[in-house]
Amino acid sequence: MSEHVLEMENGHNSLGRVEIAPEVIEVIAGIAASEIEGVAQMRGNFAAGVVEKLGKKNHGKGVKVDLTDRGIIIDIYCVMNFGVSIPTVSQKIQENVRQALLTMTGLETAEVNVHVVGVQFETPKAEAEVE
Repeated sequence: MSEHVLEMENGHNSLGRVEIAPEVIEVIAGIAASEIEGVAQMRGNFAAGVVEKLGKKNHGKGVKVDLTDRGIIIDIYCVMNFGVSIPTVSQKIQENVRQALLTMTGLETAEVNVHVVGVQFETPKAEAEVE
């Protein structure tokens, strides 16, 4: 297994190789994590925010994929909505990411780690309307 591309075994099928780039795994994991109710947003960097403002959606933001000897390790960085149960939402993220990767790629994950980097309160628009 190289660090840039993950090769899949085709079993007895000799039609050729299937290679999956880590960026594809990032996108699948990012979409699966953001589908969960209670996730306000995925954490990205400044460049990802600028690109999104220009109209291009970055589905892989907030996701880090490591291809190690132990297997695929995925780190999800997200912001939760205020009032949700963080352990419950985190477990749903882990299950959804693991299932999405298994369904779409046939790959098992060694770890899906959820990092809650913030809590989003009510939108600022609602506070401005009250004043």
